[in-house]
Amino acid sequence: MNAPKLRTRDLCKSFEKDGASIEVLRGLNIDIAKGEFVSIVGASGCGKTTFLRLVNGLIRASSGSAWIDGREVTAPGGDIAFVFQQDGLLPWRTVLDNAIIGPELQGRNMGEARDLASSYLALVGLRGFEKHYPHELSGGMRQRVNMARALTAGADVLLMDEPFAALDAQTREIMQTELTRIWSETGKTVLFVTHQIDEAVFLSDRVLVFTVRPGRLKEEVAVDLPRPRELALKRKPEFGAYVDRIWKLIEEEVRDSIRRETEEALAAARR
Repeated sequence: MNAPKLRTRDLCKSFEKDGASIEVLRGLNIDIAKGEFVSIVGASGCGKTTFLRLVNGLIRASSGSAWIDGREVTAPGGDIAFVFQQDGLLPWRTVLDNAIIGPELQGRNMGEARDLASSYLALVGLRGFEKHYPHELSGGMRQRVNMARALTAGADVLLMDEPFAALDAQTREIMQTELTRIWSETGKTVLFVTHQIDEAVFLSDRVLVFTVRPGRLKEEVAVDLPRPRELALKRKPEFGAYVDRIWKLIEEEVRDSIRRETEEALAAARR
């Protein structure tokens, strides 16, 4: 068996707030294979985004470790790219100039970087838009630039934190099919955070279900649905069965999260 592309062992994270320690993640042991697409779902506040930031080295673990290709992650590196919910495009730079930010910061040859960025912009469906500025693009197009920028950076692993959350429902579904196509053509390893269970099932080889805070791995669900996947798949009974199964796994977690948030808000109001 090949070694995992991404591995965490006993990964834990706590934050200090107002003199108290808040445990966000506890004892996460997760293996992700090269080229696998894995999504994380769970109640709000269960530590999904914190987990991505730990894997990327943006923050340090309280204990435990994360590994990429057998290298322990201690700081952000060129082998991982982070795709955030907000596209973060620089408004004064063209689409092409936004896409080459990674190679530019890495000091790579700019001619080669432009050629590479142009090929990825074509891959995400933006050929002909290289000289446009972000304000001239729709939300879906801006996220396509965001993906092209991550691919141009040369990372093997893409960490995606609800990248379609700000899009309207129709554009979001189209972007899901586009992402599966791009993933299949590039062979990248993807770790994807979402609140949408149907999105997780549609995109993923596996779905990891986190518990309410402190986030732990409650269960992993292998999605045995054929690829390539079209949106019509969402209307099939076997797809609905996966969505129902995962929802049942997190339903009580969500209810506990809502109760906790309400209690915390009331306690804060009394102070």
